[in-house]
Amino acid sequence: MLTPFYFSMNFIVMELSALTAISPLDGRYGRQTAELRDIFSEFALMRARVTVEVEWLIALSEFNLPELKDLSEEDKLYLRGLVSSLDRKSSFSVADCQAIKDIEKTTNHDVKAVEYWIKSKMTVNEHLAAASEFVHFGCTSEDINNTSHALMLSSGRQLICSHLQMIIDKLKGFAHEWAGVS
Repeated sequence: MLTPFYFSMNFIVMELSALTAISPLDGRYGRQTAELRDIFSEFALMRARVTVEVEWLIALSEFNLPELKDLSEEDKLYLRGLVSSLDRKSSFSVADCQAIKDIEKTTNHDVKAVEYWIKSKMTVNEHLAAASEFVHFGCTSEDINNTSHALMLSSGRQLICSHLQMIIDKLKGFAHEWAGVS
């Protein structure tokens, strides 16, 4: 008969270190996988969700719905600027992500929190405020999540492929350098 193993319910909040990480990817190998945090972290997932919701709203606005007028180029730029800007890789910040997490404490729903955060950012002008009810229109949470995960996987694949190409180039260099060595 197996004896059940029980964990103590006295939890200790620990600082992240190689010894307290959930997995060796963030722990022991954290230095080697640090680039992946910008692609696969919860922060990155929130940023991808905002991207998907914004692009969906922009696409909807171009579909000639009578209730939703086409967004101006300035409005589209503003919405896309919630996620990225020309001068920086991303304008979406940890503070923005935390604001979404704070909304999630009330909604108990991660994608709904993203929707509410975007809507809160759309009060800058009357046209965007009027369009705000179309954020997430016709979508399920899984539509947003699946598309967000696909974006993240695509970015991860690009990063991994660039590292693989460096390995291939290095091996080619070795092959030419050592071609005469038996």
